[in-house]
Amino acid sequence: MKNTFNIVLFNPQIPPNTGNILRLCANTGTKLHIIKPIGFDLSEKSLRRAGLDYYKKVDLRIYDSLDQFLKNNKFKNLFLVTKFGKKRYDKVGYKRNDFFMFGSEINGLTEEVYTKLKGSVKIYIPMISGNRSINLANAVSICVYEAWKQINFSTV
Repeated sequence: MKNTFNIVLFNPQIPPNTGNILRLCANTGTKLHIIKPIGFDLSEKSLRRAGLDYYKKVDLRIYDSLDQFLKNNKFKNLFLVTKFGKKRYDKVGYKRNDFFMFGSEINGLTEEVYTKLKGSVKIYIPMISGNRSINLANAVSICVYEAWKQINFSTV
């Protein structure tokens, strides 16, 4: 099975979120990229519990920095998922192998990300005003399933 999409976690902080995203990636054929620093040990028990044996089924790449990630990946479309986005996530046309970058649960995406990826489209997931954010694993699920739906849930 080919990869469908690419999820990029920039500085993830909560092990169960990353574990749930691992599971999601395994079940959707999505490649997972994690950019350090990471707020936990990748072998942490709660990550393993959420990810179970899905590690073996995910194409997982870990990078020491944003620069290393950018140097090692070629992409036509990289979407920055942020509450500061200008386009609603379901109003964008996605293509196989597109990248979606999500910030940490605590700080979101940084100015460094916005500066180095200034040509990337910022997308958002609607929510009731006055709320801070949607859980990271849920936000990733929302975006992955919309993008996968747009390619007719194809895995080839």
